Amino acid sequence: MSSQQRIALITGGNRGIGRSTALSLAAKGVDSVITYRSHSEEAEAVVAELEVLGRKAVALQLDTGDTSGFEAFSGTLAGALQETWGRDTFDYLVNNAGNSSNHGFTEVTEEEFDGLVDIHFKGVFFLTQRLLDQIADGGSIVNISSGLARFSFPKRIAYGSVKGAVEVLTRYLALELGPRGINVNCVAPGAVATDFSGGVVRDTPAMQESLAENTALGRHAVADDIGPVIAAVLGDENQWVTGQRIEASGGMHL
Repeated sequence: MSSQQRIALITGGNRGIGRSTALSLAAKGVDSVITYRSHSEEAEAVVAELEVLGRKAVALQLDTGDTSGFEAFSGTLAGALQETWGRDTFDYLVNNAGNSSNHGFTEVTEEEFDGLVDIHFKGVFFLTQRLLDQIADGGSIVNISSGLARFSFPKRIAYGSVKGAVEVLTRYLALELGPRGINVNCVAPGAVATDFSGGVVRDTPAMQESLAENTALGRHAVADDIGPVIAAVLGDENQWVTGQRIEASGGMHL
């Protein structure tokens, strides 16, 4: 990859793991475009944080579960890249945006299932496809999976299943994009205390204690345990790593 300023596009970059990833990349000299579905004020706050660190940043609205908006988003992104960086491409794509599901097999509705597929699988598939010409040769893609694609946990059957699909997609993308020098990996967090799933890990001490007992490193994770991992996987030193699943769970359910 050339020596020009690196730019990352991080979906769901307004909070949690996405925000931590943008800040971790900023520490490595990488600028960011972050997307948000709602909560524009959170996104603008992250942009301000990145600018304090001396980086350029842009926040763009995007619903990753609605493929009909991807064409227009690509155009908006092109304008932002040109206006802010004088470029037509970016270097790193982090497919991070997501929602959760907290129902057992017999409770999952078709509507809930479709929503998970739309955001975690269909959205990742077609957003990456749409942005492919805007990703620089030699760039990197990280898809966010979950420890729940490896181990099973009550009421996570739909969520864990679509994350399993993301892991298979990651391997196929690595094969297809290899000729362009683009490496593709997925990072699979364990339980992280953010507002995800209604903040259940963050707000439930008994769950935190249970997670700690089943985690080799003896605690649950926070967002800043995961963002630096994603930033590291995107780095030039990992360019020869592709098609891999990197679990960042502190050794959960080993």
